[in-house]
Amino acid sequence: MNTSADKKLALFDLDGTLFDTNEVNYRAYQKALAHFGFKFEHDYWYQNCIGRHYKDFLADIGITDEKILKEIHQRKKHCYREFLPYAKENHHLFEIIALIKPCYHVALVTTASKQNVEDILRTFKRTETFDKIFTQEDVSKMKPDPECYLKAMNYFKAEPANTIIFEDSEAGLLAAKLSGAFYYKVFKFNDNH
Repeated sequence: MNTSADKKLALFDLDGTLFDTNEVNYRAYQKALAHFGFKFEHDYWYQNCIGRHYKDFLADIGITDEKILKEIHQRKKHCYREFLPYAKENHHLFEIIALIKPCYHVALVTTASKQNVEDILRTFKRTETFDKIFTQEDVSKMKPDPECYLKAMNYFKAEPANTIIFEDSEAGLLAAKLSGAFYYKVFKFNDNH
């Protein structure tokens, strides 16, 4: 068995990679937006919002006021837990994590909020799976900026050549590429809605 210093690093995105949370996020945003009188269509979410930061896709529907954006996001985080029964776990990827843990440090790296990450990991009893969790509160720049992945590599003192990243979205894949690490695209896990 490898010592801690010999271990490599495996980094996993949350939404669309470890869990299919598209319906959870859609319903949580739909409920949060309804409070402010906005209608949020199902098709619009699936065609324009997945993998994007909330400020970007909400700006597309005309919401740019920082105070309202913050309130919508807070409401969404509170609504998220209510819709977790719609989430689906990527069982195969969690089995891979269990297999590689003796040789790899394993971290969750996501631009999701810490509150939503804790909610889903607790619901699926996966809280103890990761050696470290990095959320949107830990970075100043969102994907496709590689800051989140570089921060994780720095934390574990891992070189890009000894790091693998699992991602699904275009923004996440670009962030992984820009980090210099090896990266793998998770296909077909959340294609069906």
